[in-house]
Amino acid sequence: ALARIIEGLSLGGEYGASATYLTEIADPEHRGFYSSFQYVTLIGGQLTAILVLLLLQNVFLTHEQLVAWGWRIPFIIGAVLAVTAMFMRRHMQETEAFEAAKGTMKRESSLRGLLKYPREVAIVVGLTAGGTAAFYTFTTYMQTFVKQTVGLSDIVTTYVIAGSLIFAAILQPVYGAISDRIGRKPVLMFFGIAGTLLTVPILTTLSGTKSPWIAFLLICGAWIFTAGYTSINAVVKAELFPTSVRATGVAVPYALTVSIFGGTAPAIALFFKQQGHEQWFYYYLAGIIFLSFLVYALMRDTKHASAMHRHE
Repeated sequence: ALARIIEGLSLGGEYGASATYLTEIADPEHRGFYSSFQYVTLIGGQLTAILVLLLLQNVFLTHEQLVAWGWRIPFIIGAVLAVTAMFMRRHMQETEAFEAAKGTMKRESSLRGLLKYPREVAIVVGLTAGGTAAFYTFTTYMQTFVKQTVGLSDIVTTYVIAGSLIFAAILQPVYGAISDRIGRKPVLMFFGIAGTLLTVPILTTLSGTKSPWIAFLLICGAWIFTAGYTSINAVVKAELFPTSVRATGVAVPYALTVSIFGGTAPAIALFFKQQGHEQWFYYYLAGIIFLSFLVYALMRDTKHASAMHRHE
């Protein structure tokens, strides 16, 4: 659980910068579409991890070798890619919004500046909680769930999860483009309503099936509403804050919320399973999504009331 919390904090810092950059470089009419590719890359990273696992399982290592030391190989690959990304970022061009704001922004701590926007910070926390719990459930935890609860073999589980992630990646730009047409709030509301009502039935049905095809379709069904959050959450958060605190305003509350509700979701699910009440997690997840739905219902539609043009 501690490792998951640390992972969530580190992801939050990276997320804030990338969400801000993608949103600022996009033209106003296509911000939802372009920013949705952030989660395409996140899902793509998980697909890459699955590909590495398949290669290790079926080509390079025996099961015993994989369990003994081979599981470290993906971490080594990730460390190399992190260093590569660091050098790439050092040569990226700043956005026009940032350049325009440089002459107008006051010189003060980003965190101190963020204290001027408590409502926006609270909105980020509220709209993130349910979405990040759903995301971690249907990505990180789902492989364990399909293997242990559904009872599929390792290789079949890997194929089911990989297929569902490909489907999820395809949905991201579609929903992002829809939000550019109808607004951000209806897409978030769809996630909140469908997630609250359908999470328990989907997970309950999934736990009782033994068919990999049905498991695949049910997970894809969950992604149909989960993508309502993942596709546009970056642009919604960025549109809440002026340029001077945008990256910090997205990153800090997001990181804390992911650590509390996202990174811990697999651990909470496994805890309920060990206690013999796995279905309690289904209701826990639906409840967190419902709390986020309340935030969606009360917040403004950031597409029509955006702070992207404000620097201070």
